[in-house]
Amino acid sequence: MKLVILSGGKGTRISEESILKPKPLIEIGNMPIIWHIMKIYSHFGIKEFIICCGYKGYLIKEYFANYSLHASDVTININKNTIEVHKKKAEDWKITLVDTGENTLTGGRILRIKNYIKEDFLLTYGDGVADINIKKLIKFHKLNKKLATMSVVQPQGRFGVVEIEKNNLIKNFSEKPRGDGSWINGGFFVLKQEIFKYLKDDQTIWEKEPLETLSKKKELCAYHHKGFWYAMDTMRDKSYLDSLWNTNKAPWNLWHEK
Repeated sequence: MKLVILSGGKGTRISEESILKPKPLIEIGNMPIIWHIMKIYSHFGIKEFIICCGYKGYLIKEYFANYSLHASDVTININKNTIEVHKKKAEDWKITLVDTGENTLTGGRILRIKNYIKEDFLLTYGDGVADINIKKLIKFHKLNKKLATMSVVQPQGRFGVVEIEKNNLIKNFSEKPRGDGSWINGGFFVLKQEIFKYLKDDQTIWEKEPLETLSKKKELCAYHHKGFWYAMDTMRDKSYLDSLWNTNKAPWNLWHEK
């Protein structure tokens, strides 16, 4: 089963970094967030990836084309114009990078990689990490036999909640509880090939008409993920994920690498 990663957006809410590089290449620790995402899936045996490139997509292509240089020690002989790569543990990955257009919307990007898909496939965004069990997600999808399975999560609230008694005394203070109890799109999907017929053109927004139609036809299942989940939308989010990684407290580090 292949994983399709939507990696073409401009990341305007994190423009401090995205002005120079596409959002999936923004680093958590010393590695791009897209690497963290791929490591999560690789931990569960997913080794083939299709990356939907768009904004500054050539930088993503260059990163993976020169992955050995980024991930290994090298000896450069300037006089002889040679580079010796002292390989560390190589990733057993096969990566297809597809230019899906700079202004194409999410559904349009999925449609553009149709010819690379021959079976059920996985889909995610290039900016979110979680300690989700991909094997259980796939099993859930197969058991329910629907066209699409979407992970749903309860994000952490941004602010602490204060519970106040009638006499205005503070009864309880909860630091950043889980939002308001609502479930939202967690971005980890399992899809059948048939979903392509719900995608019209480059301007199709995956999260709008396609998912809404699948829901109305009772072909969209929700997989409840109650563990850690976090999307990197702003510099504040990046700093938070950085702090977890750099202190060895990253819940998504299922492969235990540092």
